[in-house]
Amino acid sequence: MTVADKTLFVCNCNRTMPLDGAALGRALGLPAAVPVHSMLCQRELARFSEGARGDVLVACTQEQRLLGDVAEEGGRTQAIRFVNIRETAGWSAEAAAATPKIAALLAAAALPDPEPVPAVGYKSAGQVLIAGPLDAALVWADALAERLAVTVLATGRAAGATLPAERAYPVYSGKLTALTGWLGAFDAQWVQENPIDLDLCTRCNACVRACPEHAIDASFQIDLDRCRSHRACVAACGPVGAIDFARSDSARGERFDLVLDLHRTPWFRQHQPPQGYFGPGADPLAQAQAVAELAGMTGEFEKPRFFRYKASLCAHGRSKITGCTQCIDVCSTAAIRADGDHVFVEPHLCAGCGACTTVCPSGALAFAYPSVPDLAARLKALLATYGRAGGRDACLVFHAEDGRAALAHLARRGRGLPARALPVEVHHIASVGLDVWLAALAWGAAQVAVVATGREAPQYREALAFQMKVADTIADALGYQGEHFRIVDADALDALWTWTPALGPRVHATFAATADKRTTAALALEHLAAHAPVPQAVIGLPQGAPYGTIAIDAAKCTMCMACVGACPEAAIQDNVERPQVRFIEANCVQCGICAATCPEQAIALTPRLNLAPEAKAPRVLNEAAVFACIRCGKPLGTQKMVEAMTAKLAGHSMFAAPGALDRLRMCADCRVVDLIRNEDSVDVRKL
Repeated sequence: MTVADKTLFVCNCNRTMPLDGAALGRALGLPAAVPVHSMLCQRELARFSEGARGDVLVACTQEQRLLGDVAEEGGRTQAIRFVNIRETAGWSAEAAAATPKIAALLAAAALPDPEPVPAVGYKSAGQVLIAGPLDAALVWADALAERLAVTVLATGRAAGATLPAERAYPVYSGKLTALTGWLGAFDAQWVQENPIDLDLCTRCNACVRACPEHAIDASFQIDLDRCRSHRACVAACGPVGAIDFARSDSARGERFDLVLDLHRTPWFRQHQPPQGYFGPGADPLAQAQAVAELAGMTGEFEKPRFFRYKASLCAHGRSKITGCTQCIDVCSTAAIRADGDHVFVEPHLCAGCGACTTVCPSGALAFAYPSVPDLAARLKALLATYGRAGGRDACLVFHAEDGRAALAHLARRGRGLPARALPVEVHHIASVGLDVWLAALAWGAAQVAVVATGREAPQYREALAFQMKVADTIADALGYQGEHFRIVDADALDALWTWTPALGPRVHATFAATADKRTTAALALEHLAAHAPVPQAVIGLPQGAPYGTIAIDAAKCTMCMACVGACPEAAIQDNVERPQVRFIEANCVQCGICAATCPEQAIALTPRLNLAPEAKAPRVLNEAAVFACIRCGKPLGTQKMVEAMTAKLAGHSMFAAPGALDRLRMCADCRVVDLIRNEDSVDVRKL
């Protein structure tokens, strides 16, 4: 679907944007000029209502709600979509030259919506645990009690705190020992530390009056520093049994839908805690904001399942030997854990940042919201339209939703983005990496910028910076001069104006991106190599890059083939016809499992990119002479392996008899024949 299939509305926002309808029509390949409105949201609103028919594309996001309501009331609209050209292009110091860019933004916005993805469901009945100091916990428990089913866990003693006279909700005391889960499924465990069990306590004040040290106050918790073990309180409590200094059943546990953690140090310390958990600390304002959000978190909720996982490609481990852990290391929500030789991603904890898919060297983890093919279609439409309209040196500016404000701020200052800077909004900046960037370069982008707002987990920025280092190393080696990839801080977008355009390929690629990460990257690299100013067959890469080779020390290798069975990517292979270790370099992800598996420590890894056609074909890394049975000549194994075995067993008492050691050099059939013919050579006492 293209702009020609849409009913297009473009407004110059009270003539604050120099829009040329005729030039825009030519840039979009339309048969006529694009009508340019001036006050679509005010004086021309009736014209919009009358003309909004079929599939509608509106070049305005500020009045999205108003125009959407008007179109709905008109009843002639099948679908309506909005695109921002004002802050991203029209309000710019180069607005007069931004027609190719505006055409590109409109063309990308006209594409169909991405394919839907499965949903992850949550269900909350409003059972909330409030854990922390008793005084603060009671304040917010009272505030939420009418909306939610509140449970209070008082941790530590709060001098001066008073339990409410009415038991409106459960109040426990103790120490939180475990908290796991997510919205609708939090499992909390704690231990009862104080002798008084608040759940059993009737708050009759008998213990308060009986205590000679006045160690019990209105919080009904015993100050153990003042208590002198008179146990008058136990006697006063009587058959209620709420006070027990020798309690053995101190462990407690319950499931909750929501958690309000008022401790100064939150339980979940990862950058992004689970949904349904709020840890505002001791700040009253932050606590109030958390409570306001908690009050509405009942019912059923959904979010996209942001990832796809293909275990057969995963290079995490083989036979309990760990290889790649990049997805586990980068995840800011602790949603990924080792699961035997593979990994497990908990979809309820996944926040959709996509960093795991970006760092995954094999493509076992792929981002699904949207998928790479869907995102690639947008990028190709942007770049192709921009180029056809006469645009040059395109710079793709990837940003997430929280980056919109920075783009708007730059525009409202009167400078805006350069005419060559094409903004691309993604779900999260960490969801796009090496494969997409290289493909964008092949499709005609000169540069790629990623806008960081500072709200991202720090490991995301590190991961993106490393991926850019790898990508720029490749581009530089191929002779594409200049800096092609950069992270730009949201408060420093002015840097885009001084960023000198880099060199890209003269011929733009037309290949379609695939859902397979390595395939998309390979297509991009093939195109970049084919049109490289400085052709290179082999490019050295930094340690940790997802491409490389291995070397085998032939003097150490016994051809045991353990590396063949361990390789998760089929990069290391054997030969059914002769004892060889073969290697397909294009398949290698540098996970290191082969080196960790090798019993002789004969394997060394070298990161590099081999662009020669031979990298896709098996090449022999090591082979050994075949040892033949000394009786019948049948192949027995590799000569080195048989020699190593006989050398290790030569001094064993089992092989002390004459000719016994020779049987190790025989095939199974000849060994039996030799045993029968030479029975005297076998010492049965040693069997």
